[in-house]
Amino acid sequence: SKPVMEGKGVLFKIFADIDVFDIEINEKDPDKFVAIVKALEPTFGGINLEDIKAPECFYIENELKKHCKIPVMHDDQHGTAIISAAALLNALELQKKKIDKAKIVVNGAGAAAMACINLYISVGARPENFMVFDINGILHHGRTDIPHIKKHICVDAKYAHYTLEHAMKNADVFVGLSVGNVLSQDMIRSMNKNPVVFAMANPDPEITYPEAVAVRKDLIMATGRSDYPNQVNNVLGFPYIFRGALDVRATSINEAMKLAAVKALAELTRLPVPDIVTLAYNQKQMAFGSDYIIPKPIDPRLLATVAPAVARAAIESGVARKLITDWDAYESELNSRIGLENQLSRALGAKARQNPKRVVFADAENIKILKTAQLALEENIGYPILLGNENKIRKIAADNSIDLEGIPIIDPKTDSSEEKRKQFGELFFAKRQRKGVNRYEAIKLMKERNHFGCMMVETGEADCMISGLSRNYPDTIRPALQIIGMEEGVNKIAGMYLVFTKKGPLFLADTTVNFNPTAEELAAITLLVAKEVRQLNIIPRIAMLSYSNFGSSNSPESNLVREARAIVKKKDPTLICDGEMQGILAFNKEILKENYPFTELIQGEINTLIFPNLAAGNIAYNLLQELGGFDSIGPILLGIKKPVHVLQLGSTIRSIFNMTMIAVIDAQSKTKTDTREFVKKSKWWKRKAIQK
Repeated sequence: SKPVMEGKGVLFKIFADIDVFDIEINEKDPDKFVAIVKALEPTFGGINLEDIKAPECFYIENELKKHCKIPVMHDDQHGTAIISAAALLNALELQKKKIDKAKIVVNGAGAAAMACINLYISVGARPENFMVFDINGILHHGRTDIPHIKKHICVDAKYAHYTLEHAMKNADVFVGLSVGNVLSQDMIRSMNKNPVVFAMANPDPEITYPEAVAVRKDLIMATGRSDYPNQVNNVLGFPYIFRGALDVRATSINEAMKLAAVKALAELTRLPVPDIVTLAYNQKQMAFGSDYIIPKPIDPRLLATVAPAVARAAIESGVARKLITDWDAYESELNSRIGLENQLSRALGAKARQNPKRVVFADAENIKILKTAQLALEENIGYPILLGNENKIRKIAADNSIDLEGIPIIDPKTDSSEEKRKQFGELFFAKRQRKGVNRYEAIKLMKERNHFGCMMVETGEADCMISGLSRNYPDTIRPALQIIGMEEGVNKIAGMYLVFTKKGPLFLADTTVNFNPTAEELAAITLLVAKEVRQLNIIPRIAMLSYSNFGSSNSPESNLVREARAIVKKKDPTLICDGEMQGILAFNKEILKENYPFTELIQGEINTLIFPNLAAGNIAYNLLQELGGFDSIGPILLGIKKPVHVLQLGSTIRSIFNMTMIAVIDAQSKTKTDTREFVKKSKWWKRKAIQK
């Protein structure tokens, strides 16, 4: 259990900022186990029990609850119960069924199953409506092997002959906490109309999602797996339940606190889903419905929703030793614990990992780039290719304990690269022969890493490129424009920053390229930004900024923004975009709604700001970063046919890593290469870290 416990400790820290010590106890006797754990009580604020089998787990948890004055919870039991209870309430609401009328079949009668059943009863299910099966068949009053704690869900002995197949006929709900592949499609067919199926056995559910939905289109289904909709994942519960309990110094985790967590999770699911979640799960739209009955683990609202609900229930039920009076301040403090930038980075990482791409690092003779390359491979977000002097690169790596095993290093200047230089040079000459470049110069330019890297991307030998750490912005962009070129229909490139704010991701443009765009150019920049934001599975809500509001000034600057907005709406009427408007209106909904109720921006949070010129955009970005203390990714280059992204001089490893994730996500939509298949056949990138 050591790896499981260590992993759980990491989840406590990541999701709720709780420091955890995993302690494995080599003791089989329940009473001795209780005595050992009880003796540890003065050192810790709470105890999360893990990997204890039934029936010992019931006795151990009850004894510790009796004798300890700190929260004790066996997550294997109660975590699954809390998450699945929230999912069940939502599923039944969608299916228009009352929980007290629902006929529920449960396969499995172990610790988790009993905790689920008891919590379902607490939220309204009736004991007489359950049919429960264990390894010996249905639980009925004629059996002599049923312990006292399960008597309340036994059926009459006249049902002793019932099999799972009998019970499933006209059942409203199936809950599986047993073994894989015990449900047949015929059993699913026999259920009542609009059934609910929770097949939570892992790794193989009682019936697979595709098999179940193939025979019942009116089905709502949840499993324990992340590759199907509605994953019942305990990480939605234990970090936040303990956070709330610890923050009020609760003496226990009682039924009221568990029910508060259930209610908070169920209600959160019905609210609009933040952009960060759709980004992480690569879905354009996510809303309360049959495929979304429980929040996603990466939802940034969970901590500030579930923990306060649990803390409030602890206070109201009398088990809290510390009171919270300012709940708004408490929620703000919770949000500051985990940092939105960390959550956004995790969301970007999740999207990048779905389809890692080959990333050329043109400035590889740099410790920051080498550390980022190692991280990219270890985190499975991309397959790095390093350009530079191999001896220099390997020395930097050796001096700083950076593992470059399996990462290709290419030096465009060496004799071994001569053939490739000639090949790339001829291609470059063909592109630039009537623009002042001769054959000799074209081949010679391929010794330059930016040119060589861009040519790798152009020819499909790489999927994207990162450069700019040690050279200025124009020198990095120029080869990209000459070799790769702009997207079809694009006449001007643009630069965008992604800023991590407390309200969510905020996109700013143009911040780096166009000095004084015309109305047509500003409209084109807006459409480029909208395309990039949509690529991240975020719905763009765009405010086009000026110093006036909706025609309040007739100056040339205001008219330009107003005209640009009209062009944008003509080209893409579906885009949520309005202006011209002052910056204050973008973030003050009350003023906007009161004075300009006609604008479509009063619905939802504005997440994209378009500035009238480069000076305004660059100044605003720098002020936001310095005074607001916000982290950012950028500048993200827009309008290039294939992904080339430019780093700021002096970027940190974190910034480079974030930009690498953006480049990979960009490449996922712009390149058609089957990178995984290519990597399989290649001799490179063969490391244990990515062979899981």
